[in-house]
Amino acid sequence: MDIIATLQIAWRSLIANKMRSILTMLGIIIGVGAVIAMVSLSQGATAGITDRISSMGSNLLMVTAGGGGFGPVRGTVSNSKLSYEDVEAIKKLPLVKYVAPEISSGNMTVTNGNKTWTSTVDGTLPELQNIKDWPTEQGVFFDENDVQNVNRVVVIGKTVESNLFSYGENPLGSKIKINGLDFNIIGILTARGSSGMGSDQDNTIYMPLTTAQQRLFGMGTIRLINVQAQSMESLTTVQETLTSLLRHRHKIPEQAESDFRVQNMAEVLSTIEDTTRILTYLLGGIAAISLLVGGIGIMNIMLVSVTERTREIGIRMAIGATTRNILNQFIIEALLLSAIGGVFGILLGWGISKFVGMIAALEIVMAPWLVALAVGFAMMIGLFFGYYPARKAANSDPIEALRFE
Repeated sequence: MDIIATLQIAWRSLIANKMRSILTMLGIIIGVGAVIAMVSLSQGATAGITDRISSMGSNLLMVTAGGGGFGPVRGTVSNSKLSYEDVEAIKKLPLVKYVAPEISSGNMTVTNGNKTWTSTVDGTLPELQNIKDWPTEQGVFFDENDVQNVNRVVVIGKTVESNLFSYGENPLGSKIKINGLDFNIIGILTARGSSGMGSDQDNTIYMPLTTAQQRLFGMGTIRLINVQAQSMESLTTVQETLTSLLRHRHKIPEQAESDFRVQNMAEVLSTIEDTTRILTYLLGGIAAISLLVGGIGIMNIMLVSVTERTREIGIRMAIGATTRNILNQFIIEALLLSAIGGVFGILLGWGISKFVGMIAALEIVMAPWLVALAVGFAMMIGLFFGYYPARKAANSDPIEALRFE
């Protein structure tokens, strides 16, 4: 009996018992669907977080004021601050590509005519655009001339634009009020979405550092310094030399805690990727349990099928079917159940992940290897749990089988 004939017999057997076949496949469908949905959502969340953190800048160190956990002495550092002189000193370090400080007083009320919105207002340097690789959709980013002349110019994000200006209205050249002062819009940044920390990057207004210090905030201290290394390989070296430089400049004793923190974004990204990878394995493992349950269901139904078809097996063997023919027939039936269940499981998993992704605003990543793995695992489950009933059928005594009622 060739493979085509065996497939036809197996298919007819499944069609003859539609409800039983559907119920048998249900465990495989749910199992494959759960694996596809959980792993796709997990990978989508991982990709989203990775992209958002990467959008903050590559080869990036973030220096902030406050205790950094250096040395054995712990405690609160009073009057910790970063200055523009620190920025200038960092610029002179080897292997440093760009340096851009940021100052901000948090959210501020911004108005355009009768429209009001609350946005983050940051003072920085033109280098920030290079660090974040954040082009303007319209207009330009401010330049060094604007910094030197303390010009009241701003570059706004898409969220700010959509809330302060009507659809189709061009904000370039318009003036907005921040803290009662007029600022001229010279650029609109491309849309970025939320950051890895969950904040809306597009709800931001950037202005020259000197303008923010002298005209808006009235403060000289800096809350954050973005430092971009020339390459990923030089990031650790830059971090070490930068830490030594600032500790020396701030006159911090050898065993005392630093009054600043240096955060390596590559390490943050690696930690997040490791954590989400473990979560993906955990979710996939939990979902795979339902596949095992589906496999047990296949074995139970196949055992019932062997009992019900004992006389049929005897007739087949009496007219020349070999033990191998009978074994192949029942194994192929189990594989067909798994394959069909796997296909419907893929559709179910894809539908669930799309639906949840749409509600939670998550990007869905359904890699081809995931589909192949889920279906392959389902087929192995069918083969493993279908072998025992198939073997039992193949080992039937033809004479006893023919006598079976």
